[in-house]
Amino acid sequence: MPHPPSKAVHCINPDCPRPYPQTWGNNFCQNCGTPLRLKNRYVPLEVLGSGGFAAIYTVLDTETQTDRVLKVLLETAPKAIKLFEQEARVLADLRHSGVPRVEPDGYFHVKTQNFSGADRNATTRHLPCLVMEKIHGKTLEEVLNEHPQGCPQEWVFSWLSQAVEILEELHRCQIIHRDIKPSNLMLRDPESPQVLLSKGLGGLQLVAIDFGGVKQMGGGEPMGKDSPSSTRLISPGYSPPEQIVGGGVVPATDFYALGRTCIHLLTGKYPAEIEDPMTGELRWRHIVYVSPAFANLLDDMVRSNVQQRPVNAGEVRSRLQEIYARSKGKIALAKPSKRIAPVSQAIVEFCRQIVVATAQKTASLTVLVFGAIAQIVVASLDTGWEMVLGGVGGCAGAIGGLVLGYASIGKEIAGFLNEGLHQLIPHMTFTVGPEVLLFAFAGWGTAIGLTDAGSFRQQKQYWLSGLMGAQAYLLAGLCWMESTTSSGVQGIILGAFAIASLTVGMGLRSHQLVHALVVAVCSTGLFLFLNALSIFPGSFFGLLSTSGGLQFWGSIVFFGLLGSAIGLCLGVSHYLVVPVLRWLGWR
Repeated sequence: MPHPPSKAVHCINPDCPRPYPQTWGNNFCQNCGTPLRLKNRYVPLEVLGSGGFAAIYTVLDTETQTDRVLKVLLETAPKAIKLFEQEARVLADLRHSGVPRVEPDGYFHVKTQNFSGADRNATTRHLPCLVMEKIHGKTLEEVLNEHPQGCPQEWVFSWLSQAVEILEELHRCQIIHRDIKPSNLMLRDPESPQVLLSKGLGGLQLVAIDFGGVKQMGGGEPMGKDSPSSTRLISPGYSPPEQIVGGGVVPATDFYALGRTCIHLLTGKYPAEIEDPMTGELRWRHIVYVSPAFANLLDDMVRSNVQQRPVNAGEVRSRLQEIYARSKGKIALAKPSKRIAPVSQAIVEFCRQIVVATAQKTASLTVLVFGAIAQIVVASLDTGWEMVLGGVGGCAGAIGGLVLGYASIGKEIAGFLNEGLHQLIPHMTFTVGPEVLLFAFAGWGTAIGLTDAGSFRQQKQYWLSGLMGAQAYLLAGLCWMESTTSSGVQGIILGAFAIASLTVGMGLRSHQLVHALVVAVCSTGLFLFLNALSIFPGSFFGLLSTSGGLQFWGSIVFFGLLGSAIGLCLGVSHYLVVPVLRWLGWR
């Protein structure tokens, strides 16, 4: 083997006491005995990166005299090894110029021996290794660092077209990449400088890298870099909502990340910085001019609702072709040529620019102020309508529960519940009466009313909402009954948190836990206050056995006010708490 000038060899054993430098020409490490010539072909030269699961090396392929990339798995868990093998198979099966090439025999194991103790006992370890093509060039993240104000849309259009072709090949093989972002997309160095001179960076070939997070379409385990104990992979700013919450991934999952990547490239703004705190949608068109058709495509790719995104790569590719055809190959508007103007015209032009800039700033401030006012009005109307229908639903449900509670069926249901509860809880300190129907129906009516209002971008799911509302109020009633017999506030607190569980069935698109916590805290404060005044809730637990009209109508008013209070809490959560959390980076 020829001796390359000024090159040393690197040992890949993670437990080697002195892995670098090793003398060129040695077949084994002088410190731990690990082979330095892998598969009698690859010689590790330097470390490119190292993390908790894998180390990356540059290796020399002595057969072709070219540099390649070696990925060595450091994790020893059987599941991690299985996922690493799956990643190797995926890359070996793919044959696309936009994917690093892996030879059929590119996956192998290297045997190491680690010595420990005074008697130098050796333990054997097999390191899984994967050799792949080395891409010479820079990532799009590095391009962004060089162009902080954003890249020309001709470049981004070209990169998007190439990325769609790569994704089309992956999706054809039933594979979702799951981690598209600027750092995982590279540009090959051109073979000729003429390419850069004629087309710029947009003329370079795009390559997708880092397939450690790929997942088989239609379910199954992820095939790469997630930890063995978790199958969730998230890249903040790029991963779509369904991936963040651990839902199923589809081709539209990759389109979302690719669309956000392109918007980042166009604007120079990290996607999380330009998110609307209310909706999570990107507000980016005012930052940079982009062809309207191109901008519409990107907006469709980054819809929060997966059903509103392009279905497959063919649809995205056809829209790109249509945009290209309409613009006759020129995506951006032609820039006017500069010419020398007289001094007087230059002064007039300078003054005009000052006036225009001042007007634009004034207009921007005006738009900002009126936009804020409009947001406040919309939030108030939205929350008010939710409070009205929540209160009406609570009153209607309470009336229905009282009517049925006075009927004979109320006593039968109460007896059935008592029998079941005493079997489950032998030491139960209270007896359930027909008033449980009051709680169940009030919860059902409140949930239906809140859902029918349709505020806060919720998806209307009446049956689920009604079911969750009934069980939430019923459980809350049982907790409060226990609190009245034991003279403690723990039952009231548990009851308030039980009521908060009805938000789970309302079809709120995000931050369900936040909404539930806000409702629970506010409900707890309300009931502790009313309980201290001895007005509610304990005073109507026996109202069906009395004839007090005040208690009868008081219970209806109470559940109506409770429904309105929940609507108010949801409005505060949606329009104040959640935007603050989004601003802090919690999506």
